[in-house]
Amino acid sequence: METFAKIISQIDSIVWGAPLLILLVGAHIFLTFYLKFIQRYVPLGIKLSVKNDNAADGDVSQFGALAIALAATIGTGNIIGVSTAIVNGGPGAVFWCWLCGFFGIATKYSEGVLAVKYRIVGKDGMIRGGPMYAIERGMHCKWLAILFAVFTIAACCGIGSLTQSNAVAKTIETSFSVAPWITGLLEAIFILLVVIGGLKMISKVCGALVPAMALLYVIGCFLIIGINHATIFPAIKLIVTSAFSMKAIGGGFFGCAMMVAMRFGVARGLFSNESGLGSAPLIAASAKTINPVRQALISSTGTFWDTVCICALTGIVVVSSVLKTNPTPDFAAFKANELAAMAFNEIPYVGKYILAVSLTIFAYTTILGWFCYGRQAIHYLAGQKTFHIFRIVFVLLVFSGSVMSLQVVWDISDIANGLMAVPNLICLIWLCKVIKSETERYLWKGDINTPDPECLKINKEGKVEDAGATD
Repeated sequence: METFAKIISQIDSIVWGAPLLILLVGAHIFLTFYLKFIQRYVPLGIKLSVKNDNAADGDVSQFGALAIALAATIGTGNIIGVSTAIVNGGPGAVFWCWLCGFFGIATKYSEGVLAVKYRIVGKDGMIRGGPMYAIERGMHCKWLAILFAVFTIAACCGIGSLTQSNAVAKTIETSFSVAPWITGLLEAIFILLVVIGGLKMISKVCGALVPAMALLYVIGCFLIIGINHATIFPAIKLIVTSAFSMKAIGGGFFGCAMMVAMRFGVARGLFSNESGLGSAPLIAASAKTINPVRQALISSTGTFWDTVCICALTGIVVVSSVLKTNPTPDFAAFKANELAAMAFNEIPYVGKYILAVSLTIFAYTTILGWFCYGRQAIHYLAGQKTFHIFRIVFVLLVFSGSVMSLQVVWDISDIANGLMAVPNLICLIWLCKVIKSETERYLWKGDINTPDPECLKINKEGKVEDAGATD
């Protein structure tokens, strides 16, 4: 197992090397300027997210699609993921995680436009969409679309099930002394009970749980900020200065503290908000929306809530809690779950329970969200016949993740994320003119309330599911 862990870690370092960082961050920045800072429309996206296009076709409401996307993004990446970034990359990783989220809003928006623009309706009446359809129908590159779908399933197994159940099992073991295998078994059972009900059941569960748990977690973070008020500004200063530190920690420029902080900050930022990953459009395509831009704006708010708000809060409370006990700490000496626990233990009596409950519910809804993503990829590759097998395997992975090594799980997830992001980013850059054209039509020069009669039109040359398929 130790040899396997080392091999996985080496592969992770290669995948998340300079080329992928440049491609990811470059795409974020390019799309931000190309779309004239689309981030300025986040308030409009928030406003649209609480409205429904009842007259539009789709499998779930706009808010339902956002709830599932938020369920998949607001999870262990916001808590354990940020803590892992701090341990591996220092406090400066928090800054790069936050910056990745800010510029990633433009990428998440772009993904949403293409998801609705190129979605299709199968013979079963279910809507199919996501980057693989944009790649196939927009780029006319079938092999790359297949690669994305394969990487999506791999990521679904890692970020979508293994890491989530692992984080919950470790937290429950620490807080309540419950054996990981028991936690894993209960997680698997509760996941199975919901996924059997299909997409609409998942939407209802996520729509109810995500806002409540996000509010509980944010309240907990602000309580810690109040308790740690003396070290809040020193924590923010340390985060910013560490992000640009040129202190050598290895050979060459790419071994400086800044590059290490950037690597882990961007990797955890992508893990958390999934901008550029291509996951959110897999569910955004199913939303009831009258044109691509409306749903894209709503989708982009997911990155805002996830990284710009929640990840930033997590980073500040973790770093401030460490500084409270040690003004010159060695963050690498900590374990990721210890940092999160240390921060929430600042809240007397109930702190560790707030963390445990928040992490458990976040991870549970994240697993549900990623199940929806994997569902789209499976349908694209093999149709309905393999869907039921995928459902069983996915639930078994939830149990397996609870008893695996944390570092191996995170490394596997990072590799899958990186591989999944590459074809999606290529597609976004290739079809950037389409994204800009749709934005001009409905946002800059047109009316956001204008319906698009073509956005649900079935392309007879596109992939169509087998008749009779059901969820």
